[in-house]
Amino acid sequence: MAEAHAKNHDYHILNPSPWPLIGAFSGFITTTGAVFWMKGMTLGGLAVGPYMFSAGFLGILYTMLSWWKDVTHEANSGDHTRVVQLHHRYGMMMFIASEVMFFVAWFWAYFEAALYTADPIQTQRVEFTGGTWPPKGIEAFDPWHLPLLNTLILLTSGTTITWAHHALLHGDRKGLKYGLWLTIILGVLFTACQAYEYSHAHFGFSGSIYSSTFFMATGFHGAHVIIGTIFLAICLLRAYAGDFTPKQHLGFEFAAWYWHFVDVVWLFLFAAIYVWGSGFGHAAHG
Repeated sequence: MAEAHAKNHDYHILNPSPWPLIGAFSGFITTTGAVFWMKGMTLGGLAVGPYMFSAGFLGILYTMLSWWKDVTHEANSGDHTRVVQLHHRYGMMMFIASEVMFFVAWFWAYFEAALYTADPIQTQRVEFTGGTWPPKGIEAFDPWHLPLLNTLILLTSGTTITWAHHALLHGDRKGLKYGLWLTIILGVLFTACQAYEYSHAHFGFSGSIYSSTFFMATGFHGAHVIIGTIFLAICLLRAYAGDFTPKQHLGFEFAAWYWHFVDVVWLFLFAAIYVWGSGFGHAAHG
């Protein structure tokens, strides 16, 4: 009887899990709370937005940690066979592809506004931008100061995560931990520099298409840096716990993929929004 129920395939049949439902519910509470908060809406005269947002966000964090814990247990139990690992890689590739298209939307909005600032057919656009890019009254960031420093920080973090990966492949646990520590520190430093940059911006989020597209594109990238830093911090904790081997380290590998994706997106942001954007604006004024 036991032999009839023995596993005779390389696939992993998942047990029922509460995390997709809890995660979806937490995401709904978070977004609803964000709308209430940003719009200043109330329920019975009580400003519930911040509380809903905070509760939903904590639920998302709890879901992430619990789900990661379950996946880690599955990996350590031998459920992640070569076939399962292959399909996990396909899933991560599709996830990153969806993230690419997410950023394509922001680049599209930015270039659509920047390239047609003086479109004679759309006179309203000229009123919004003054026929130049950046629009009149907008003082863009100098790309060769803090933005360049942040670019160097992120590129350096790409080398340290690669170092950590190579150390893991060669069984160097100390190198793995050092590489992860350095990458996390550089990620935190990047976020701090971006927060400093935002605090010294000469334009606000609203008021122009330039400021809206600038903060949406760079701000969402900053959010991805924070998420990636958390991802790497979890990998560091797992490394200290003795997880990951040269032959089985999907969690770390996916964190490295995600971090390299964040690196590449920033290079496009730096070149398009900081360098090309400010240069195009000066040329238009000239």
